Amino acid sequence: MTFREFQERFSTEAACREYLFSERFPEGFVCPKCGHREYYCIQTRHTYQCKRCCRQTSVTAGTVMHRTHLPLTVWFWAMYLCATDKRRVSALGLARHLELSYESAWYLLVRIRSAMRDRNQHYLLDGIIEMDEAYLGASKHVKKRGRGTDRQKIAVMVLKDNSGLLKFVHLQNIPDIKTATLQNVVNCHVVPGTTLECDGYKSYKGLKNVHVNPSKYTTGDLKWAHVAIGNFKAFLLGTYHGSCGNIQPYLDEFCFRFNRRFQPTQLFSRLSRAVATSCALLS
Repeated sequence: MTFREFQERFSTEAACREYLFSERFPEGFVCPKCGHREYYCIQTRHTYQCKRCCRQTSVTAGTVMHRTHLPLTVWFWAMYLCATDKRRVSALGLARHLELSYESAWYLLVRIRSAMRDRNQHYLLDGIIEMDEAYLGASKHVKKRGRGTDRQKIAVMVLKDNSGLLKFVHLQNIPDIKTATLQNVVNCHVVPGTTLECDGYKSYKGLKNVHVNPSKYTTGDLKWAHVAIGNFKAFLLGTYHGSCGNIQPYLDEFCFRFNRRFQPTQLFSRLSRAVATSCALLS
């Protein structure tokens, strides 16, 4: 939606609450405790009480917005900026746009990225996948290079469509590139029996539940894996000036936006749905 449409539609708390209700309960209210569908609406507390078990719940309970003290209109503006700003938005930029403290802006971004991560977990890669690893940051030991470096390591998995073009990407921060670590990544994000294209490094040869033929491929053949990590590095440098402290939230944000790059007009609705159906952040 355009800026004007967004401003008119979500200018009040009631409008935001109604939209979140439709996203969280698309087929009507369902009690999170007993599953009953009939409820009372308690207007003074903005909650919904189940007619069977009397459990009261709100549209933000149990999500990343759980017990938030920020207005829903601020949440919606933050989601809109995250979805529509092509350069991506940093906590400092969000604080400036919404006239918030840096801490409040950081609070919002951490939880929005958590919702992006939860949404990305719903998808398993099935088909032909390019898999490689990438490195970020500076090495503490200059003499160590390549796979022996102590720089931050990222597992890169790219799903290709039937015509061989990039379709879906998953990036994950990993402590090392041992077989056991890569196997854990594969088990969580790849459908068993999938074909895996990789280079001839020994850690890939021991992977189970996937078809691996490392001798057929070289590093130069992994075109789309290199495209994905190149785009991420440009994103990290352009928006966050190359910062890579806790890198996984930035990876989650990049993957969420990149995998939906062909539906830019739907990005806000997809992000708001991810936030409305997300799991509460424990810390």
